[in-house]
Amino acid sequence: MFLDYAKIYIKSGDGGSGAVSFRREKYVPRGGPDGGDGGRGGHVIFQVSPDLTTLSHFRYQRHFKAENGKPGEGANRFGRNGEDMIIKVPSGTIVKDAETGRILADLTDPVTEVVLLKGGRGGRGNSHFATPTRQAPRFAEKGEPGSEAWVILELKLLADVGLIGYPNVGKSTLISRITAARPKIADYPFTTLEPNLGVVDYKDQSFVAVDIPGLIEGAHLGVGLGLQFLRHVERTRLLVHMIDISGFSGRDPYEDYLKINQELKEYNPALAEKTQIIALNKCDMPDSRKLEEEFREKVQGVPIFTISAATGQGVERLLDRIIELLKEIPVDIQRFQVEPMESAPQYDDEIVVERDNDVFVVKNQALEKRVQRFDPENDESMRSLHRLLKRWKVYEALENAGIQEGDSVRLGNYEFIYYSEEE
Repeated sequence: MFLDYAKIYIKSGDGGSGAVSFRREKYVPRGGPDGGDGGRGGHVIFQVSPDLTTLSHFRYQRHFKAENGKPGEGANRFGRNGEDMIIKVPSGTIVKDAETGRILADLTDPVTEVVLLKGGRGGRGNSHFATPTRQAPRFAEKGEPGSEAWVILELKLLADVGLIGYPNVGKSTLISRITAARPKIADYPFTTLEPNLGVVDYKDQSFVAVDIPGLIEGAHLGVGLGLQFLRHVERTRLLVHMIDISGFSGRDPYEDYLKINQELKEYNPALAEKTQIIALNKCDMPDSRKLEEEFREKVQGVPIFTISAATGQGVERLLDRIIELLKEIPVDIQRFQVEPMESAPQYDDEIVVERDNDVFVVKNQALEKRVQRFDPENDESMRSLHRLLKRWKVYEALENAGIQEGDSVRLGNYEFIYYSEEE
């Protein structure tokens, strides 16, 4: 099954916690702390696979989590890093933030690999916290939590030539004649429910062609199947606009031509700049000659070819012109502007205090991330956190905001009661 859209959940691994350990060996007095650091959590990596052509493997699996880092051990042994989660996608896939729509990655090159979410750092073992006045620290850092996100995957097919036009103009018939693709062909609208991709081998030349289904008036607004497949036009080098001149459709060929081009422009103005040639199809029908003449009078400056995809009439002339144009059009795959996921928060000493009903909320991105590494069930760890909050002048900011003893304070995932006499 062809699938070119998927929404998935991704999460990088949490860092492993540091170890609390003391060196105890015979004949080694006052061995001291030797707790090792926790391992890094696994990254979430997107990788282009040449073996994939659709996103159909995401139909049943939509949650992807990297492995957590392992905790540190005694004798300064580091925990093992978590195994990375490698998500394979076909070339031409873009990754978007499901909430904001920002493009996070554009995976087009054959060997592209992008680290989308980094694993959490491992916590430091108690050997890092020994000082002349604290020679036996009985606490260590917890691992840093990994990141998580819902993302949207969109496949924009990489093809040299895109066949566009109204339903039933003969796109599938043409692609079945010039390639080994065998799409479903019938005389009712929306017979083609998925793009048909095929390789054309002609006169020692080859190129990739794709039949873009579902284009009708209003396609850029989602009418018909438009939005589902218009994305595949963006990465084609040349457009072959097929027009039905049989007269059986009851539509005006020239009006069809204008409407489809308007849909392309409304979806993405850059599509209007693509090189385009016109293939007037079904020239073997009785009324085709008259409609062809009327069309040629109205359209000037665009190469026009009269063909019959069913019988093969005029197809070779069309292919000759396509090959000539592809030699002139550089292979310049459209790239999309990427806005990477936010990196680790930078140090910022500005402490913001806001009120949420009866709770004083302390906001500072870097500090919120840092306090998650303290263990609330360890008294020494909490005393260390208290000293950190004093250094960052959190208590001073709370007092300036009007906090009173017994009021609740929220900082990241922590919530505690404020007492001014805390040391």
